[in-house]
Amino acid sequence: VQLVESGGGLVQAGGSLRLSCAASGSTASISAMGWYRQAPGEQREWVAHITSTGGSTNYADSVKGRFTISRDNAKNTMYLHMNSLKPEDTAVYYCSSGRTYYSGSYYSPDYWGQGTQVTVSS
Repeated sequence: VQLVESGGGLVQAGGSLRLSCAASGSTASISAMGWYRQAPGEQREWVAHITSTGGSTNYADSVKGRFTISRDNAKNTMYLHMNSLKPEDTAVYYCSSGRTYYSGSYYSPDYWGQGTQVTVSS
């Protein structure tokens, strides 16, 4: 599976951005997918994931209520709609493809995109 992110950029606090992840490969449409982020000097952290059908989503507490993950399997594309952005959301955001467990509650990535920078100014 090949993954390509787009949509990152510079935005003021309180603003919005939409990230996209275009997937290609034989298993792209049947894989669970997720977003991670990594701030400078920090470990990569899980942000959200979505099951292969899009029927179940999960979010980190830090983004719950502000971010929405979705996917369009006809386009093999996943999205992350980010609202009410905060300076602490500044990071490189990575798209991933993988598997879910326990009815979609847990996610394990197998493939990664190259990342897209999101910078939120105060």
